[in-house]
Amino acid sequence: MPTIMPIFGTRPEAIKMAPIVAALQDSDLFDCVVTVTGQHREMLDQVNELFGVVPDHDLNILQQRQSLSAIMTRTIDGLDKLFTHDKPDAVIVQGDTTTSTAGAIAAFYHSIPVVHVEAGLRSGDLFSPFPEEANRKLTSQLASLHLAPTSVSKANLVAEGVDPHDVVVTGNTVIDALLTTVGKKIPFTDHRLEELASTGRQILLVTTHRRENQGDTMRGMGRALARIADAEPDLVIVLPAHKNPAVRETVLPALEGKPNIIVTEPLAYGEFTRMLALAHIVLTDSGGVQEEAPSLGKPVLVMRENTERPEAVHAGTVALIGTDEDRIVKEVDRLLNEQAHFDSMANAVNPYGDGKAALRTLAALSQLFGLGLRVEDFTV
Repeated sequence: MPTIMPIFGTRPEAIKMAPIVAALQDSDLFDCVVTVTGQHREMLDQVNELFGVVPDHDLNILQQRQSLSAIMTRTIDGLDKLFTHDKPDAVIVQGDTTTSTAGAIAAFYHSIPVVHVEAGLRSGDLFSPFPEEANRKLTSQLASLHLAPTSVSKANLVAEGVDPHDVVVTGNTVIDALLTTVGKKIPFTDHRLEELASTGRQILLVTTHRRENQGDTMRGMGRALARIADAEPDLVIVLPAHKNPAVRETVLPALEGKPNIIVTEPLAYGEFTRMLALAHIVLTDSGGVQEEAPSLGKPVLVMRENTERPEAVHAGTVALIGTDEDRIVKEVDRLLNEQAHFDSMANAVNPYGDGKAALRTLAALSQLFGLGLRVEDFTV
């Protein structure tokens, strides 16, 4: 029986890997050995606990203010030792984190096939998002099986010379995870959010952490949020603040003393999905939120100049607005005060999945090992 090793280390990876881990563990075709790197710690552990994922191996690489180079080298070193004693038949890595690329490199050095989940995303700018665009392109060079979330992602891979036979369009497993979790209405640990949930007030949910936005750009984002709060006193802005000190030190000063801004610690995934369901509008520089929010009918304003997820932009549920302070204020105001514009974004079709991506992934793995056949690709 082939042994499959999912490798992940961050909260977004854990969310998107959880449905695959569950499918592998329920299958009688594979042994599943879960390995986490600990690139994130508390947030990673929260997601694993929510989905009942118990790692078999934990590299525990987290260090304070860790550099990208440190993450890469510590992960490769840890996996090198692990693969020497516990060589799986294939590894699965997800997306574009430094953990995923390090996992692919370490597996390649041990001649272990690499399966890449969420393959083929491209922004077209090697330095934006940074380092994710480079990470996912590097991982694509090493993968034996590419699990693309959409037909656009598959087309990106084929254009780069990947054999179409090695690409399967699965949909995105984040939709599997979201649909499993959002109906649970998990209680908020922050009493302010629990009180807010009962008021029916409009909520602007904000997330920001992108490396290329840190510094003066994020200071401008903070000023934009303060201006929105002043202009819309009935609106509540909820900002789960990223743990990175470089984020907090730039965004938060402008928000102090604003009665309709709630700054919280990062929300556990179950709580975040509930807040996403409650939100009226989402303002973000994140990648995954661009996929999750459209499933719940939430307009998404993305504070970036480009995106590796153009499908929702083309569908109309996501708008790229850049990082200019005045533009952020203007676009939020438009959604709040132009109902037709809001409705056109809220009612757009989500192109990212149908909740069956993990099943398509399992079928693709079965064919890879000669144990079964693929199922039909995901299409919108």
